[in-house]
Amino acid sequence: MAIAISGETRSRIDRIWNDFWSGGISNPLEVIEQMTYLLFIRRLDDTQIRAEKQAKLAKHPLQNPIFGEGQELLRWHNLKNKDPQIMFELMNSAVFPFLRGLGQQVGGESSTYSEHMKDATFRIPSPALLAKVVDQLDAIPMDNLDTSGDLYEYMLSKLATSGTNGQFRTPRHIIKLMVDMMAPDVKDVIVDPACGSAGFLVTAAEYVRENRDPFISSKARKHFHEGMFHGYDFDSTMLRIGSMNMMLHGVNSPDIRYRDSLSEDASDEAEKYSLVLANPPFAGSLDYEATSQDLLKVVKTKKTELLFLALFLKLLKPGGRAAVIVPDGVLFGSTKAHKDIRRKLVEEQKLDAVVKLPSGVFKPYAGVSTAILFFTKTNSGGTDEVWFFDVEADGFSLDDKRNPVDANDLPEVIKRWPDRDGAERERARMEKSFTVPKAEIVEQGYDLSINRYKELVFEEVEYRSPEEIIAELEQTQREIGEHIEQLKKVMGL
Repeated sequence: MAIAISGETRSRIDRIWNDFWSGGISNPLEVIEQMTYLLFIRRLDDTQIRAEKQAKLAKHPLQNPIFGEGQELLRWHNLKNKDPQIMFELMNSAVFPFLRGLGQQVGGESSTYSEHMKDATFRIPSPALLAKVVDQLDAIPMDNLDTSGDLYEYMLSKLATSGTNGQFRTPRHIIKLMVDMMAPDVKDVIVDPACGSAGFLVTAAEYVRENRDPFISSKARKHFHEGMFHGYDFDSTMLRIGSMNMMLHGVNSPDIRYRDSLSEDASDEAEKYSLVLANPPFAGSLDYEATSQDLLKVVKTKKTELLFLALFLKLLKPGGRAAVIVPDGVLFGSTKAHKDIRRKLVEEQKLDAVVKLPSGVFKPYAGVSTAILFFTKTNSGGTDEVWFFDVEADGFSLDDKRNPVDANDLPEVIKRWPDRDGAERERARMEKSFTVPKAEIVEQGYDLSINRYKELVFEEVEYRSPEEIIAELEQTQREIGEHIEQLKKVMGL
């Protein structure tokens, strides 16, 4: 899915990025974090300007101003016009202490942003670099949520081409596919226990805003801003970036907080959520001693990908749904832990679908083969058939460049998904999608790899008879002999 900002805005972000690098900040996360702080300051000022205009129209005093008496110099519209040296000194001596001590946030309500901003550190090394960055950011229009959100997504997309930090970002079009298939409702309570930059939560918020009516009442509005979106991570930088990402997409007070999801007892979170959307880290293993005992009761393993599946089952309410990315090994792994978690999904819960993704989806920084699991927590079974879809193309080349291409199966996934209990049952096993009865999956040891059930079509090729081929070779040999004789005559041999 293309990020819809203008070429001029992209160029400005690219220039800012290059300025940071030439100015001595080469860590892409640190670049984004410093840009995040500046965007945050601008957004706070924009919010107060709107509130001041509304108060003026209503002819009443401004309630709970973000910038109080004596803090006018800290506002973006004043800061940006200062001499670079003065602006630089103000950032160090006043603006960042203000951010770190911010106790109240947008609309005067306490929020997750103030918690994550308490460790904010100004790291731009020179007044000249600060002035360049502020000028470029100030020239970018941010009048609506779409513009500011897409701007932030473009900033985050640079993580995907910045070496080891790329693992923090799931491709936006894959996230959108999962959210569209889950179709979150205004009453959902959504969690991503490894939220990173909060891409799943942001996309879910966009879906609800565009397809539902989250502001139909004050209760619904409060739930959208304060009760719907929950994300955990144990990286403080990503928590700040994720919080800012949510704010720039118009969610005032999401629950974005520090938590080592696999190492802590999640009893207080058990059966709290109606929807899990996640692409958890699955490269590694944990010590048993460091792992939540609650999760080890579900599946005894050190594998993070299996422990996260156990966590998802624990977090979901009965009736809650999940769409989560897993490595292919989860689908066919032969260890007891692998088989146990697959058996639980099939026998004790309702496994809805397995969507196989092409191995190049996470390039250039990972070539791992993955799939999306869709399941519903029932605690009483319910799996009758499982829907499989083999995605061979996602709209981008499957090499390191990931350039846009015409081939794209994702729209067909969305189109066929609602028919999995109807027309999809009639599809042959050699098609892109088909259903498999539970009994057959049980017979195969709960193997969920699509190749276990897909029928391959071999194209019949007709070959010429050996006699015909030999005759043609003989004819060719005779012609070669004739040409050699003619050549000899010409050369007088």
